Order: sequence, then C-alpha cells, then structure tokens
Amino acid sequence: MRLPKPSTTNMGFFFTSRFVLINIIVIFQCFSLLSFAQDFDFFYFVQSWPGSYCDTGRSCCYPKTGKPSGDFKIHGLWPNYNDGTYPSNCDSSNPFDRTQISDLVSSMEKNWPSLACPSSDNTKFWSHEWNKHGTCSESVLDQHSYFETTLNLKQQANILQALQTAGINPDGSYYSLDKIKSAIEEGIKLSPGISCNVDESGNSQLYEIYLCVDSSASNFIDCPIFPNSNCASSLEFPKF
Repeated sequence: MRLPKPSTTNMGFFFTSRFVLINIIVIFQCFSLLSFAQDFDFFYFVQSWPGSYCDTGRSCCYPKTGKPSGDFKIHGLWPNYNDGTYPSNCDSSNPFDRTQISDLVSSMEKNWPSLACPSSDNTKFWSHEWNKHGTCSESVLDQHSYFETTLNLKQQANILQALQTAGINPDGSYYSLDKIKSAIEEGIKLSPGISCNVDESGNSQLYEIYLCVDSSASNFIDCPIFPNSNCASSLEFPKF
C-alpha cells in the first residue's frame, strides 16, 4: 500500500510557522533581557573615605599615580530597586573600554582611584564598576556618560566640606554617628546612608556615604531605602 505523499502546502506551512515561532521566542527573550537590564528605580551614589579603607588588616596600595588627596573618593554609581535589591552584570556585549573615557581619565585618577593591592592604573577597578553596575544603566547612560555623570555628582556633594564645617575632621578623633549624619544633612541638604568598617583594633570607622539619585541620573533625591548600617554609635574618622 502506498503512503500518501506529504502535501507541499502543509510542509511549507509547517516550516513557515516554525520559523515564525522561533523568531518570536528569540525576540521575546531579547526583550526580556533588555527589560531586566534597564529596569531600576534609583541610583546609589557611593563615596568612600580612603583612610578607613587603608586602616584595616588588609591595608592598601596607592595607584601608580601616587597617594590620592585626602578627600572622599568615588566608589560607584549603582542602579538599585526600591526593595533593596539591585541588577548586576547586565550586558556582557558592552565591556569596559578605557579609550571611551580618555578625556576623563585625569579627573578619574583624582576622584575615583583604586586603593586595592597590587598598585595599578585603576583600569581593573573602573572596569568592575562599569561591567557590574554601569551596564545596568544603559537605558540612560552610555559608557562615557556613566563616568562623566558620576564625576559631576561628586562635585555637587562635597562630603568632607560638610563634615569639616561642623568641626568633624579626619584626625583620628571619634564622633557620634548622629552628629556625622546631621553634619551631612546640614551641608548638602540630603539624608545619607552611612556604612563603617573596623580597624585592626576593632574600632568602628566612618567608611562610606550613600546618597541617592533619580533613575535618570539627573538629580539627588531622598533615598527610598538605605543599606543596613553596621556602624557603632561612636565612629573614628582616621587620618589619610
């Protein structure tokens, strides 16, 4: 008994439908990945005190350009969600490229240095910040804009000046956590999140200051949520 030959019309419909379905799946996956990568509620803008980074058991190494100035330094600009979670490593197809920020390098060496060992030219640090955090802001900031915007934010939020105006100086003295918060609030008109680390003797040190920026990276805002504080009620502000 002869089997009927497959209809060319049916076969054409089958392959056409399969092709359309595959394309729909691919498009949906790409859209889902893009939506995930670009969906966030606000940025944390984080500055670190270099004296506290270095005054720990791990110590530190100055970058190849030499010892940074005694001021708060940029740690990063990090997309976040209102529930405290955050996206990361959103676009592996767009890795850090130092040539894209060549005009910013001088300012970044001053304001965004790496203190990790061994001594470096900062490229590894900046690459980490872009690849982990910056790629998740691509809906509003390309690679150059990400670093330029972060540098501009630092100029608008002078943490050290606010503290020193209130008599809080990086001289190894101890200050109350409440006084430090109040000084920053008075100086830059924003309520900060504060994180601490400990020196080799176990003393709690003022380490990082968290401020919040809207999702367009245009304006400082009141933080929807702060990271959990690990600070004692009295903090050392070490020399650098």
